[in-house]
Amino acid sequence: MRANNLTLLTDLYELTMMQGYFKNPTNQTVIFDMFYRENPCGGAFAITAGLEQMIEYIENLKFTEDDISYLRSLNIFEEDFLEYLSNFRFTGDIYAIPEGTVVFPREPLVKVVAPIMEAQLVETAILNIINHQSLIATKAARVCYAAKGDSIMEFGLRRAQGPDAGIFGARAAVIGGCAGTSCVLTGKMFDVPVLGTHAHSWIMSFPDEYTAFKTYAKLYPDSCTLLVDTYDVLKSGVPNAIRVFEEMREEGIPLKKYGIRIDSGDLAYLSKEAYKMLSAAGFDDAIISASSDLDEYLIESLKTQDAKINSWGVGTKLITANDNPAFGGVYKLAAVKDAGDSQFTPKIKLSENTEKVTNPGDKTVYRLYSKSSGKIKADLICLTDEKLDPEQNMVLFDPVDTWKKTKFLGGTYEVRELLIPVIKEGHRVYQSPSVMELRSYCQKEQQTLWDESRRFVNPQKVYVDLSQKLYDLKKDLLEEMSSKSLD
Repeated sequence: MRANNLTLLTDLYELTMMQGYFKNPTNQTVIFDMFYRENPCGGAFAITAGLEQMIEYIENLKFTEDDISYLRSLNIFEEDFLEYLSNFRFTGDIYAIPEGTVVFPREPLVKVVAPIMEAQLVETAILNIINHQSLIATKAARVCYAAKGDSIMEFGLRRAQGPDAGIFGARAAVIGGCAGTSCVLTGKMFDVPVLGTHAHSWIMSFPDEYTAFKTYAKLYPDSCTLLVDTYDVLKSGVPNAIRVFEEMREEGIPLKKYGIRIDSGDLAYLSKEAYKMLSAAGFDDAIISASSDLDEYLIESLKTQDAKINSWGVGTKLITANDNPAFGGVYKLAAVKDAGDSQFTPKIKLSENTEKVTNPGDKTVYRLYSKSSGKIKADLICLTDEKLDPEQNMVLFDPVDTWKKTKFLGGTYEVRELLIPVIKEGHRVYQSPSVMELRSYCQKEQQTLWDESRRFVNPQKVYVDLSQKLYDLKKDLLEEMSSKSLD
């Protein structure tokens, strides 16, 4: 599962198309865009993640002898094509929006510029990697926003859909804002904090709850969070925890990181009553942690009830993004260039569903920020030969409802290009920050969103517009395709 060579992590039709291109040489260089159409979880934004693993996949892309033998056994590939695969290397360019960035529908998260066979092969793995981690990072950002600054621990490994989903889902969750993970392998691989306490089985394995707590406190005096709901939270768990804390205090053991965890019952009521008991005993700074099938909606609800919880353990509903189990990213051809041509020819995919009509051409994405607030005003998808001057007035319009327009006065906004080169001529040109650095970056990114776009119910969508030049190109291609269909 952690093998470096994921070359066969692809759909069969990518290989059958490759053989078709091989047998009918086109010498085409193409542009594919990876983007998504709808924000997950009913939100107004997403967080992109998985770029480092995508780059590693490209770096290790090669067909081994064993791979070739397996493909030969399928009896659908000819020997000259298999010989080509045995020497295959990715030689193209890839541009991407950095991990942890706030992103919106329709804008390219990844742009692949490569010979057509190479660009076709990498489609499935790019979608698999970016879709999964972007989904979990987005869910984590929502959960952390609901917690309003409280610490969130990701601990969904046992409920993740397989080991890789647990390992890399935890990575994405930390990028999205979680303070750490229970997954030790993720901690080792990505140098992120690993967190955890003990299970109910620890309590049940001792003659009584007090003895279990006391033993645990002796083992871990610097990190003593006691699970208090094995028998009865208020009649047994909290009193026994207080007894242990009092004994630690009397013995001169510093209470550095200590508290209780509640994993069942009415979390609002129990946490408030537990806080009263802890406070009366002089432990009003104790951590009160909660778990039990939490998500952003339940955390937000508990916050409105003034629950005395300041640390949250979120598992199943985070690591599986249970209310939106797929990110929905797609990979579409945008332009082609034949050998000898100096420019790309834009391509467009038509559909009866407006949202499935693609944006043609070689594109980039600019983000416009308000100078006064630092907040995002809009994103603009442009052709790569377009440059924006923030000192000039600019009028943006909705690409569907074109009568909706917004004017930006020169000097009142700042511009940032989002797509950056990560692979050039098959080689890495981008070094990823650490996961914890990406987490800090992601938190800053989310501060550029207006509060209205972060709410969970009916959030205000952020404008993603097309430049006039790209809009005109798209319109011309649509009219051209429409005329052909009538002939």
